[in-house]
Amino acid sequence: MTIPIFQADAFTDKMFGGNPAAVCPLDEWLPDETMQKIALENNLAETAFFVKNATGYLLRWFTPELEIDLCGHATLASAHILFTELGYESDTIYFDTVKAGTLVVKREGDRYLMDFPSRPPFAADKPEGLIEALGGKKPKEILRSRDYFLVYDNEDDVLDIKPDHFALSKIDTLGVIVTAPGKDVDFVSRFFAPGAGLLEDPVTGSAHCNLIPYWAGKLGKNTLHAYQISARKGELWCELKGDRVVMAGKAVTYLRGEISPPTP
Repeated sequence: MTIPIFQADAFTDKMFGGNPAAVCPLDEWLPDETMQKIALENNLAETAFFVKNATGYLLRWFTPELEIDLCGHATLASAHILFTELGYESDTIYFDTVKAGTLVVKREGDRYLMDFPSRPPFAADKPEGLIEALGGKKPKEILRSRDYFLVYDNEDDVLDIKPDHFALSKIDTLGVIVTAPGKDVDFVSRFFAPGAGLLEDPVTGSAHCNLIPYWAGKLGKNTLHAYQISARKGELWCELKGDRVVMAGKAVTYLRGEISPPTP
């Protein structure tokens, strides 16, 4: 048995930028253990798997360590592959997911617009060791949604963070978002999740489910422009729409191939 595999760089228009994701279209689900092993073998932040259904596609995401509840860049990469490599003809794709509901991706010009749930962060106590694991600089605020969410004064504070990834992996959370107002955009961010096998995620769509409602409230506007300032850097055009967020980005295909996983 062979299955196709693609790799795309999401939230960028330049190869080797943004966030790479593997995408595996399937006729039917592989065993969970096999999909997890494929994600580990790919050694990317996420590998997306999808299967066609009556309304669109069922979609799942795996890090090298575990299956996760929501992933933006691998959703964008999946849509990009469907539109550009697999002949998808409509301008809208509906992805059904177990924990995030239905995710809608629309193609508008050279951007993909993703409709995701808004997950505003809420006040949280400081967990022991978190500030120290991020280098010791105290943030203005500590919040939490799925992930811890730390707000700093300015972009340089976020750039200067040099996390102790081993110490950070001991914090009881999937990931840690750090953010601040941007110099040339509305806000910037970085995302760390060593406990999930990701030291620093280059561009994190799911984190923007938290970032967009937070900065919309702070800045008093619903349309926002953002950079995730990892080494690869990603760019997002964002909008808060009630209890939903829209994030738009670009993508480029890096790899086309096939894999032959062992049959169970």
